[in-house]
Amino acid sequence: MMNYAYDTSLQETMILTEAFHTDRAIYDNGSLYKFIWVQEGKLTLIVDHVEIEMEEDEIISVSNLHRTEFKNVSGRYLALLFNENFYGIYKHEKEVSCSGVLFSGTSGIVHLRLPIADSELLREVVDRMVTEYILRDSLQGEMLRLLLKRFIILCTRLARKQLSGFPVNEKGFDIIQRYYVLVDNHFKEKKQVQAYAALLHRSPKTLSNLFAAYGMPSPLKIIQERVVTEAKRLLLHTSHSIKEISVILGFESVGTFSRFFKNMTGENTSAYRKRLQ
Repeated sequence: MMNYAYDTSLQETMILTEAFHTDRAIYDNGSLYKFIWVQEGKLTLIVDHVEIEMEEDEIISVSNLHRTEFKNVSGRYLALLFNENFYGIYKHEKEVSCSGVLFSGTSGIVHLRLPIADSELLREVVDRMVTEYILRDSLQGEMLRLLLKRFIILCTRLARKQLSGFPVNEKGFDIIQRYYVLVDNHFKEKKQVQAYAALLHRSPKTLSNLFAAYGMPSPLKIIQERVVTEAKRLLLHTSHSIKEISVILGFESVGTFSRFFKNMTGENTSAYRKRLQ
């Protein structure tokens, strides 16, 4: 069974494993970005309380913000895990352009089906990673970083194709990607499309038309989903009161927050917390 780990005194971590679900030390590590790739059979995951069914040659990317649980493993999968210290997603954004595509804080998980050619390319990268894990020389870390970068770029290209549903206009998709990144960074204080349109030097109508053309959720829906996703995490994984959560998320009052949550989920905050905790 494949199980390799690279760790340094600088708390840099990159792990390649087929036993993620059985290793509590890494399973409970909330700092890891994750690629989970089904190699054979089927896999059922629960990511932020949403069930995801996966089959052979399907891969998902999960940020360090998402809670990931394994419900059923009927086959073999590969997990590629790394933390910000090993490879900073935002630090390397200009090189790999994956923020807002592969990794964002929303509840929407990128779930890709690998064509044969893409699967073979990713397998070649993984084989090279295994070789580097075995070598263990002074250049090991840098080689693993380069290989991870290649893995991320290959997945980003595939995601751009599959998420848009047609050949990608680079400029248009870059704007969408930047919008997602901005929402991730500012959703607590900026909840209107106009604020993000100004940062992107576009009009709200232009953004709405662009997102519609790519079959994406509306710009306002993306903001709302990011806010409600964070609200759910705070409700389930912290002891903050409803009032404290409303302040953290930038709402004017607990009543405004409660109405927003009820409109988005159909359930009030207290009932949601009680049901899922």
